[in-house]
Amino acid sequence: MSMVYSQDEQMLADTAAEFLAAQSPVSAQRKLRDEQVTLGFDAQIWQTMAELGWGAIPFPEAKGGLEFGYKGMGAVFQELGRHLSASPMLSSVVLCGSLVEKLGSEVQQDTWLNALMYGEQRMALALEEHHRFDLGRIASVAAKSCEGYQLTGTKALVFDGLEADAYLVAARLPQSNRLGLFIVHANAAGLNVRGTGLVDSRNNAALELQQVNAELLGTGEEVEPFLEQVIDSARACLAAEMHGACEALFRMTTDYLKTRKQFDVQIGTFQALQHRAAACFVELELARSTVINALAAIDKAPGSKETAAAIALAKWKVGVMADKVTGEAVQMHGGIGVTDELDVGLYLKRIRVAQMALGDSDYMVSRYHQLTQE
Repeated sequence: MSMVYSQDEQMLADTAAEFLAAQSPVSAQRKLRDEQVTLGFDAQIWQTMAELGWGAIPFPEAKGGLEFGYKGMGAVFQELGRHLSASPMLSSVVLCGSLVEKLGSEVQQDTWLNALMYGEQRMALALEEHHRFDLGRIASVAAKSCEGYQLTGTKALVFDGLEADAYLVAARLPQSNRLGLFIVHANAAGLNVRGTGLVDSRNNAALELQQVNAELLGTGEEVEPFLEQVIDSARACLAAEMHGACEALFRMTTDYLKTRKQFDVQIGTFQALQHRAAACFVELELARSTVINALAAIDKAPGSKETAAAIALAKWKVGVMADKVTGEAVQMHGGIGVTDELDVGLYLKRIRVAQMALGDSDYMVSRYHQLTQE
């Protein structure tokens, strides 16, 4: 299994880096935050990303995708993290698009899949209910109705949920108590969507559903294994994004060490700071290997226990590395490291949300132990 990007994957990363540097740099995210843009991302930039084919990267050619694999998708997410570029790539494409592709009926795929891949429509996954990832605690219920199903419940963390065209909502099926996934249109009666601000200032929402008409995704059979598989793919993408953000933050910090002077001496010449920077570099490289290994495992054996363990290891390792790199970045910048003037804080806040999303480090350790001991 290759532990580096192939030439084609690196070309994709280089193309993404060039586009994002020109069209969606860190300053653009700062502007979105300052202007309190509800979407949390630039709709035109997102449309251009979709036109470039980024949303089609992991899907099979037979269904309109590019079939470039998750190593290719990871290369794009790394650049999204490096440039702090906000987009609904994770929510609408990796999560909802993959679930529609794996579980949707032929009609549902015809209706939604290409629209999600190419940015014509946007979905958000309404899954978590307790601000801490745990599928076992989902209590939303689906009741049979003359029009299909009616959903009742609340959802706490819906990434990119504001102004989505529709939602994929996880709820428990009647009688069996198993999880099902349901398509809920944004204009459905009984659906209340409200914004929930997180520290990264991106698009997050909470949903309240009171007897909301919904369409069952697929047949409702065997949802949880596919749901776990898709969530794992999203975790790998989040790990790649975090790694890219940490690399950018590390470069920002080492550049500061080379230019900041105390008593007419560059602080980068201080051996203690050199050792601390070297330790961060080692952690970054170790974390990179776990991320690429996880992405390659998805392409080689999607849904296997070994792949799930590799992804859990990657998100845990990147999360631990991120704690070190962000902490050192703030400290080495001194007092200005905690001011809004610098981009350090913007990276720190996004990284903290990504660490928590879809399972924090404690959850990943537990999941890895469970997967490797079975």
